[in-house]
Amino acid sequence: MKVLGVITARGGSRSIPGKNLRKLGGKPLIAYTIDAARESGVFDRTIVSTEDAAIAEAARGLGCELPFVRPAALSADETKHLDVMEHAVRTLRDQGYVADAVMILQPTSPLRRPEDIRASVELLASSGADSVVSVSAVPAHYHPMRTLRLDERGFATLFVTGAPVRARINRRQDMPDAWTMNGAVYLFRTSVILAPVPSLYGDSTAAYLMPEPYGISIDEPADWEHAERTLAYLGSNDGH
Repeated sequence: MKVLGVITARGGSRSIPGKNLRKLGGKPLIAYTIDAARESGVFDRTIVSTEDAAIAEAARGLGCELPFVRPAALSADETKHLDVMEHAVRTLRDQGYVADAVMILQPTSPLRRPEDIRASVELLASSGADSVVSVSAVPAHYHPMRTLRLDERGFATLFVTGAPVRARINRRQDMPDAWTMNGAVYLFRTSVILAPVPSLYGDSTAAYLMPEPYGISIDEPADWEHAERTLAYLGSNDGH
């Protein structure tokens, strides 16, 4: 299977300015993803999609391809990943390159390991699914069976069933396992994004269960601090 890795790294970030080049644990955030992609050994090509000259220069210095400049219109806060990936895949197709599958690699998942990337590609091949997403377990406190919705009066009912709060499941062992996409891996067959109705998922999605703490995603300053602490912890426990 010929797999294209696309590292999406725009220049703007409201919550953490300069996030993709900011140093985490002593190296630029984007470097963690580039290193993991290279060490995984699964990619036919690994490219960076960015509109930012500084990110482009740093990525080239780290050994990544930049076969195009992402249009500014696809670099806003509200830009959808689907549009960014459709642009990348179609631009490369126009240049004469089409892979069998494409993986989105967001720099905001710095703890993603090479083995997570490899396992996701193996899962796509073995499952026959249209796509694979990495998932993390939902903590019991935030389980969907315990979440609430509020009506116009501010009264609460259970979010999933609409039942009164007295029907809430209290024991963790009575709840089914719940998972959430963590953003570390989005892998899809190229055919689903080149379909008449483009998609990142197709009709079937296999879940790659990523163990903690490797699914950490950095969106807010508190996430950055959490990632710093986790990196320090993992570094201090290497080989133990």
